[in-house]
Amino acid sequence: MMKHSQNTLTLLLSALSALLLAAPLQAAPGGKLRTLTRGDYVCELPGDAALSRGIPVPEENFRVINASSYSSAEGSGTYLRKGDLVTITSGPRKGRRYSVKSDRFLRALGEDGEPTGLRCIRLGSTAN
Repeated sequence: MMKHSQNTLTLLLSALSALLLAAPLQAAPGGKLRTLTRGDYVCELPGDAALSRGIPVPEENFRVINASSYSSAEGSGTYLRKGDLVTITSGPRKGRRYSVKSDRFLRALGEDGEPTGLRCIRLGSTAN
């Protein structure tokens, strides 16, 4: 009887494996998992036509230190990037979201998911 149970289990596992291998792989909902380019991100609000730059908001600045980690004046934490959406998942900025506009440019999103005026620009060269 024990041998029959083992054969049934082996057959069941083989069938399950075949089903899993036959199923197409799907992208993560919301887009491909990625990371931000490491470096310092300086944040600002738009200025007026008389200003050559925006209005600095240094308390919003942060540094991407590796893989999916950031640090700021308040402490450090982690983020998740799915496609062009970055969500802070831990640390003092947990819950904040940004839209990735380019390798060097993020736009902060409000609670409603709409862009705010805050933008964060990565400083330095494009090489990391």
